[in-house]
Amino acid sequence: MISYQALTLRVCGIARHVGRFVAEERNTFDDSKIEVKGVHDLVSYVDKTAEIRIINELQLLLPEAGFIAEEGTNSTRGERYNWVIDPLDGTTNYIHRLPIYSVSIALIDGNEPVLGVVYEVGHNECFYAWKGGGAFLDEQLIRVSDRSEIGNALLATGFPYSDFSRMDAYVEMFKWAMTNARGVRRLGSAAADLAYVACGRFDAFWEYDLKPWDVAAGAIIVTEAGGKVTDYKGGSDYLFGREIVATNSIIELPL
Repeated sequence: MISYQALTLRVCGIARHVGRFVAEERNTFDDSKIEVKGVHDLVSYVDKTAEIRIINELQLLLPEAGFIAEEGTNSTRGERYNWVIDPLDGTTNYIHRLPIYSVSIALIDGNEPVLGVVYEVGHNECFYAWKGGGAFLDEQLIRVSDRSEIGNALLATGFPYSDFSRMDAYVEMFKWAMTNARGVRRLGSAAADLAYVACGRFDAFWEYDLKPWDVAAGAIIVTEAGGKVTDYKGGSDYLFGREIVATNSIIELPL
């Protein structure tokens, strides 16, 4: 019988350890070390090395689990359990020395996240949750906000960076948010956005064209903090459906 609580706390240690490596490498990082995966999609040796280190340690924790990892350093799939990993969510921020970037690690059972850890490196904050166990920030229980009026709500979003086919609808939603909400923020790390919804800093977050490793860990943290996570239609296909809405369960967005 797997103890999700014990496993989560071990993963927190891995995320912090790898996060320290990421932070230390920032001191000597330069643009010559950047690779371009696609339009607006950057990667470096830091991402790849961090991912390898995470995978090596996770293999010891749960040998039967496979991996869904952004940089593809291990693509072995497990029959039931798979780790979903983004070793550096917010690479562009990292490259430009903006202090919001995260290590994101989740474990899914089938398509259901059962634990998640988001270590926000720049601010040394570790958000985590496991199924049925609540959500935490550095050992303190966290909850989503209780704001009910959109005029009092602070929203977060992410700009499309590779799929621009839905830009018109996105711009309309952005205009609605700017007009009706207290404010809109774009951090550049979906993992951090979701963690901030979980602890009440944001009241809602929406974005499309995201991958499983962007959202898996943050989604269970939001859910365990009392929030609601869906796709744009209100369904449950946010992990692989490439669109996500996370709210405090009260605020509703017209998507």
